[in-house]
Amino acid sequence: MSGWQVVVHRAPCTTPVCSTSYRPATLSERAACPQQRQRNLHSGLCRHRGYAPDLAGCGAEQSSSSFVARVSSLEQSTSPSPNVHAEGPDIDPSTGQAIPGKAKTRFNIVFVSSEVAPWSKTGGLGDVCGSLPPALAARGHRVMVIAPMYKEYKGTKALDLEIEILGTPISYYHLHERGVDWLFVDNPGCFQRPGGLYGDTAGTYGDNQYRFALLSQAALEAPLQLQLPGGRYGEDCLFIANDWHASMTAVYLAGKYRPHGVYSDARCILAIHNLRHQGVFPPGTFKTLGLPGNWYGSLEWQYPPHQRQGAYEEEGRAINTLKGGIITSDRVCTVSPGYAWEIQTPEGGWGLEGLLRSRAYALNGVLNGIDDEEWNPQSDPHIDTQYNGSTFSRGKAANKAALQRELGLPERPDVPLFGFIGRLDYQKGADLILAAAPWLLAQDVQLICLGTGESGLEGGMRWLENTYPDKARGWVGFNVPMSHKITAGCDLQLMPSRFEPCGLNQLYAMRYGTVPVAHATGGLRDTVLPFNPWDGTGTGWTFSPCTQEAFTSALANALQTFHAHPDSFHALQQRGLRRDSSWNKAAAEYEQIFEWAKFDRPYCS
Repeated sequence: MSGWQVVVHRAPCTTPVCSTSYRPATLSERAACPQQRQRNLHSGLCRHRGYAPDLAGCGAEQSSSSFVARVSSLEQSTSPSPNVHAEGPDIDPSTGQAIPGKAKTRFNIVFVSSEVAPWSKTGGLGDVCGSLPPALAARGHRVMVIAPMYKEYKGTKALDLEIEILGTPISYYHLHERGVDWLFVDNPGCFQRPGGLYGDTAGTYGDNQYRFALLSQAALEAPLQLQLPGGRYGEDCLFIANDWHASMTAVYLAGKYRPHGVYSDARCILAIHNLRHQGVFPPGTFKTLGLPGNWYGSLEWQYPPHQRQGAYEEEGRAINTLKGGIITSDRVCTVSPGYAWEIQTPEGGWGLEGLLRSRAYALNGVLNGIDDEEWNPQSDPHIDTQYNGSTFSRGKAANKAALQRELGLPERPDVPLFGFIGRLDYQKGADLILAAAPWLLAQDVQLICLGTGESGLEGGMRWLENTYPDKARGWVGFNVPMSHKITAGCDLQLMPSRFEPCGLNQLYAMRYGTVPVAHATGGLRDTVLPFNPWDGTGTGWTFSPCTQEAFTSALANALQTFHAHPDSFHALQQRGLRRDSSWNKAAAEYEQIFEWAKFDRPYCS
């Protein structure tokens, strides 16, 4: 499209609460973009990606057409920013074709996260922020990841810069690895503590709001001030703010930087990994965040009467950090298409479904990938026998026998071996496994569970092993090598999660030829395709609703297939082995969201 300039006659939102409202686009408007955008430039009308803005709340005088495209000469077109390489994909000189796996447009991307594996991790958020950035860097982007420095990290180097943010001095530590600039924000009093990342045995830290507001603003200062080996990132960046801990990145960008002409070309995408955690605090804490007073509305939250509790329970007033990120970010994404739909419903929205529905036009879901170097049965150092598709049967049987032997279970190749790996809490459905265990273990099967969490469920795992010593093992705690051995040695993996934004264990399981039995929710619905014996499709068994009856029914189907139709069960395992769960696939989908974010004007400023 060189030589064309799209002029969007839509004023950016200038009110703290982002009062711009949107109406659904008509069918003709949906057909207009993005596939027909080139044609619409000639016809003079472009309505973008299935929505048309209602400008009544923006307070700006506009023409009757919300989007007008005009043709300008090549001399008048704006040149790309030097910080964003827009020259297109790398070309193979021998073929003249684009090199597979490289991005069409390259961006400066800044991830902001409270945790990043392998340095800090409590769950899937750390895995994503440790794996997706290198995948994007491999595709040609320049990528920075900013996280707190919870302890001294080997290989990091202190940068020669100390700045004060929110009255607190902070410094940065840097490591360049796997093509990514890993930056750690250091203030020993704020981040380096003897407990966990977010709390200790006494509960969550009382200053978590301040700690992560500090992280968010430090992330916005880094591209402007840090002189890294490749130079400064500059203002033309794409920020990826992960969960409520980094949501203030979008709020600060709109409330403190854009009004002064800084980061006018930057965009911020809010990535929601778990909507249940929203960063809710008393309203009086707003004054500690360093925002202009008229921005209180961007964070203000009013709980309905049945949810009110605490010091402000009579009024239900609070500050909701994630809500601020939703209404100020340029786009919102989640970790699976199914979860993107669920969070717009009363059942899955945790009170924010109305706001998320209002931004449905800018809400996408991208399935997480997995680290296919760490989780690779051909090279996994933790398992007894490495294997691939051609040696699968022999390798799987060897790992099953080794697992039974190590845990003291009878070595029986004919018995179905079930596994569960996960937190022992309500969300993961560990109570459903305990409820179904008497029926399941009466079917002559073996069951191995690995996890830690609520004390009552931990006791249930001990009861399971004591009651069925020849059939069950309940390992309370977490052990990385054992998690790999269970994944490689079991025939079936249990995932009865009540809600699951994406889930990784089912992807690990399929990678090792272990068939998942999962509740059809969120990312589990997207990744575990129900087995259809008539046309030979599917990668596992799903059930809904999330009840003991539905769960045992799915287990019965799995057992019937295992015993009576071994060829069909083997085909299920092979389809899981062949599934592409790489981060390169996810990175390519994120690039489309980046393109959309840059095409639009800033949503809020």
